[in-house]
Amino acid sequence: MSKRDLYEILGVAKNAADPDIKKAYKRLAMKYHPDKNQGDKEAEEKFKEINGAYAILSDPQKRSAYDQFGHAAVDGSAGGAGGASGFGGFDFGDAFGDMFGDFFGGGRSNKRGGAQRGADLLHKVELTLEQAVKGDKITLRVPTLVSCDLCEGKGTADGSKPESCSSCHGTGQVHLRQGFIAVQQTCPHCRGSGTVIKNPCRSCHGSGRKRDQKTLSVTIPPGVDTGDRIRLTGEGEIGERGGPSGDLYIEVHLMEHPIFKRQDNHLYCEVPISFVTAALGGEVEVPTLAGKLKLKIDAGTQTGKVYRLRNQGVKPARGGSTGDLLCKVNVETPVHLTAEQKKLLMDFDELIGQNKDKHSPKSIFWFNSLKNFFEKLKS
Repeated sequence: MSKRDLYEILGVAKNAADPDIKKAYKRLAMKYHPDKNQGDKEAEEKFKEINGAYAILSDPQKRSAYDQFGHAAVDGSAGGAGGASGFGGFDFGDAFGDMFGDFFGGGRSNKRGGAQRGADLLHKVELTLEQAVKGDKITLRVPTLVSCDLCEGKGTADGSKPESCSSCHGTGQVHLRQGFIAVQQTCPHCRGSGTVIKNPCRSCHGSGRKRDQKTLSVTIPPGVDTGDRIRLTGEGEIGERGGPSGDLYIEVHLMEHPIFKRQDNHLYCEVPISFVTAALGGEVEVPTLAGKLKLKIDAGTQTGKVYRLRNQGVKPARGGSTGDLLCKVNVETPVHLTAEQKKLLMDFDELIGQNKDKHSPKSIFWFNSLKNFFEKLKS
């Protein structure tokens, strides 16, 4: 199949949720379907490419492998141009069938007799930098739809049972004619279930579900960053009429840290040092997420110099090398000086001034540049 980025083919972000991927696929498949582009070879190839990409990104295991290892992990798994029909045996009935149902004004029959999958949920959590880097186990309370405990999810009251739908006679489908085209669509009265509830539960009003909160224990893997999502299969809203539950996506957001800033797998911090340490050199203690370390300061260090501590950053959740800690030093000017301290500094400045070219080369260069600048203005 094509070696183009699969997310680019479908026009979605790499962290796109499953419903977004399916929606993008349906839109593109409708646009490039051969029935709408008869004789257009370019549209046919585009259609094959779109189906090959969706075959991988709609499968959690294949998508995970592709995210980590690229095309090398999934070559041949989606068929693509290598299959006899160009789709490599990919069954796109679920996504494509929904598309044609929408096109003709109704959905297709649900294979589970009206059972509908519950909606996916997105829940955002704020983590400290330490939690994100080292991993943690957190407890969440998530608002969602759960099974009604009064009717045990059946939707009926007092132990009664649903009755056969009079509109579709229990088939869940009705037949319509639009011009010369006869189409079959989901029965709007029973929504494809083939049954209707004449005596609904007073708690859930026949839906079999109610709004509630559930408590979950979530394991945060080490190395996650802002924008990363953790997928909990089956922890979304419960399905209707016995349908499967949706998924829950936990989206990570990092709180501001008082010392460190994170960028990808690197950490950054600022370290104040004294005038004497900057001039003579020495050692200062710097913080890391694993504890304290000694940082050697070179003699003559200027404000803004960055020291790199290898492997003191973050190991990414999806693999890769551990980042570094980059320490930017700032020379701190003494404040609230006594008369004696001021005199010592003035004496020191006088000694420095006797050989300024040697001790303050940046100042000499700046003043010479300034002098040349004003001379040019006068000429």
